[in-house]
Amino acid sequence: MFHLGLVPGRAWGALLCQLLRPPRTVCVRAVGCHGQVAEAVLTSQLKPHQEKPNFIIKVPKGTRDLSPQQMVVREKILDKIISCFKRHGAKGLDTPAFELKEMLTEKYEENLRLMYDLKDQGGELLSLRYDLTVPFARYLAMNKLKKMKRYQVGKVWRRESPTIAQGRYREFCQCDFDIAGQYDPMIPDAECLKIMCEILSGLQLGDFLIKIIWTLLERALIDRTLGLLTLSSQVNDRRIVDGMYAVCGVPESKFRAICASMDKLDKMSWKDVRHEMVVKKGLAPEVADRIGDYVQCHGGISLVEQMFQDPRLSQSKLAVEGLADLKLLFEYLTLFGIAEKISFDLSLARGLDYYTGVIFEAVLLQLPAQAGDEPLNVGSVAAGGRYDELVSQFDPKGHTVPCVGLSIGVERIFYIVEQKMKTSGEKVRTTETQVFVATAQKNFLQERLKLIAQLWDAGIKAEMLYKNNPKLLTQLHYCENMGIPLVIIIGEQEQNEGVIKLRSVASREEVTVKRENLITEIQKRLSEC
Repeated sequence: MFHLGLVPGRAWGALLCQLLRPPRTVCVRAVGCHGQVAEAVLTSQLKPHQEKPNFIIKVPKGTRDLSPQQMVVREKILDKIISCFKRHGAKGLDTPAFELKEMLTEKYEENLRLMYDLKDQGGELLSLRYDLTVPFARYLAMNKLKKMKRYQVGKVWRRESPTIAQGRYREFCQCDFDIAGQYDPMIPDAECLKIMCEILSGLQLGDFLIKIIWTLLERALIDRTLGLLTLSSQVNDRRIVDGMYAVCGVPESKFRAICASMDKLDKMSWKDVRHEMVVKKGLAPEVADRIGDYVQCHGGISLVEQMFQDPRLSQSKLAVEGLADLKLLFEYLTLFGIAEKISFDLSLARGLDYYTGVIFEAVLLQLPAQAGDEPLNVGSVAAGGRYDELVSQFDPKGHTVPCVGLSIGVERIFYIVEQKMKTSGEKVRTTETQVFVATAQKNFLQERLKLIAQLWDAGIKAEMLYKNNPKLLTQLHYCENMGIPLVIIIGEQEQNEGVIKLRSVASREEVTVKRENLITEIQKRLSEC
């Protein structure tokens, strides 16, 4: 109860004003003890027929929901990718979806504008992770690990202009495989290329070729087209491109700017790229022409050997070292049986600032038979390369842990698979239910519950309708629509005789099985499917 004698005169005046206001607005002032006045205003517009403001229900730009049908396809893709990682001895790892902002800003530099920053929470400035590589390097340094072969599957976020029709999103899933540790040259790099071949072959995206590159910045990308596809993956090395730029006469201060222009060769002609380097980047025309002689070269081990004889590249120690490692890499790729799928390409110059050595890029190319089809232009779906210095940037003592790895962009691969399924008309089953528990009579809910519990306890995937007395036809139609292969039917006669009817949904054939043999018979039939 309020102590009215303690209420100041101003508070009495405020209460009186509220009582004299029109009834459309109700305002309550709560007056507390000891002269302290706490105000809480509640406004309610008494308009019973007032329409709600226009509101569009949608997902944020650059994101999407995945339907049950899409989730089935996505999980199959992830299962194939993860099983390949495990086959090569990788351990699973998970890291936070966000990191300290200072941990990320120095690693991405020109990509800072693409990062999602979070508001200050508890005195920490945070950002959503841009990829899975930097968090892995931070994990190695924080736990003082010198060797690790790991895989990680998780979402990353980039504030890019999304193109949903091309499989480009602001929130997307990456699947990473990395080998950390000091090993003999090119052995881990060769295994990463082998893994990329295995995954893309297993996903049946079409025939493919992998281009390998050593460049200033590394990143593996995949361009795709609908129909019968060819995958091209590229490899290069930073030392070779650094050496190439040097012998061509590019000032060291312009290396990154020229590299950024070279990155556009998959979207622009060499003529346009040359114009940008000369006019916008200030590169001498004769220097640009020398670069052009190299960037239009691509081939296998024969090109590597040809580069060894190049009079200009042979002047660069960095380029010669890179070519030697590249030749060694091709020897290992031959032993892995994938050398014919590899192409050395000097035109690639793309990636993130932390890459230091070999990079590879996979590109899906449309075969001539489908040349009339419209390409999908979905961009990159995989990236790979060497980053030997990244861990040292997190280590207080600057200890180096050499690393090489690859990243599979699930969203864009999913987009290709989804388009191929639409073209073929393939249907997707959204559940894995093996047996449906049904009844043709009323008052058999308890028996159905007992039966389905026995199936679940035996590890059999089973369902039933959540109704006391469902119609048998409704239950059978549900099984046909959901693709459930087997139905067990319990009724009064079956209960009295101690048997169960087991029905094949596809053939509609029924057999009578003793109740004690039901689980064994179901498991036998499922093993034959």
